[in-house]
Amino acid sequence: MHRLQNYWYRITPLHLILFPISIVFRVLVALRREMYRNGILTSEHLLLPVIVVGNINVGGTGKTPLTLALAQQLAEHGWYPLIVSRGFGGATQRPQYVNETSDVQQVGDEPSLMARRNICPVWVGRNRAATARVALQAHPQCNVVLCDDGLQHYRLQRDVEIAVIDGTRRFGNGLMLPAGPLREPVSRLQEVDAIVVNGDSTEAGQYTMRLSGDKFYNLLDPDKQAPADDFKNKKNHAVAGIGNPQRYFQHLGTLGISFTPHAFPDHHPYRADELSFAECDAILLTEKDAVKCAAFADARYWVLRVDARIDPALLENILRKIESHGSKTA
Repeated sequence: MHRLQNYWYRITPLHLILFPISIVFRVLVALRREMYRNGILTSEHLLLPVIVVGNINVGGTGKTPLTLALAQQLAEHGWYPLIVSRGFGGATQRPQYVNETSDVQQVGDEPSLMARRNICPVWVGRNRAATARVALQAHPQCNVVLCDDGLQHYRLQRDVEIAVIDGTRRFGNGLMLPAGPLREPVSRLQEVDAIVVNGDSTEAGQYTMRLSGDKFYNLLDPDKQAPADDFKNKKNHAVAGIGNPQRYFQHLGTLGISFTPHAFPDHHPYRADELSFAECDAILLTEKDAVKCAAFADARYWVLRVDARIDPALLENILRKIESHGSKTA
């Protein structure tokens, strides 16, 4: 899949082979969607409002930072959110609670990241509806469910659908898998409640989101922090195993930091030898990568915390939809 990504943002002779497969995939996706609509495949309804944050692209668009930002803002408005995730990259199948000590290989890197923010309970499981039910029994105070990366998980009914778009890469060559990066056609966006663009957006009706952060914390000693200026005269190596590594590298550039970039596949399981860089004063990581490097990190490992800044109108839109379910109290 990682090798195919090179072909998702252009058209090449290989598409003579990939395009027919893409057509078959599109038909299967449409058929599955219709089976849920017509009740042939059943979906489950929770008594609490469900907010799904996802995308129609393969790869990262900023779903996890947006999920965390929404969880924080919902909590500030008196709600008690619960985050449910598939735990991509993790081995767990059954519902499992995620905390700071959870095995990343079991629960996945993104759930581990979200749990370490300590905003609200985080659970993972293959069946998100079943996972939510188990989690709500363990946390009866929760009264709204945030489903991270669940746009195509139609087994769980939802009250609000939010689709996140990478403002730079957009939809690649516009083709569906495996010829392009799309899991669903672009027309699917006409059905969601909100479209959030990670970056600039010139289209009416879309909400903007920006990722910001200029301070690092040491992976071995999180209480030890450093501003970007501390790395300007050092031999830095920047590591990113996320959906769009270039976004992270560009952000470091805007902070005035010089570095040698090292891009890895999304959800890459790191080994110590892969990060044994010569002439290295600091290794600059994303939070998502950091949770997989803690076991072998030394004092050179630094993590950039990034937060999503979202259009306030997005939260207002969400609150209007979910408050129809009644009181915020459990």
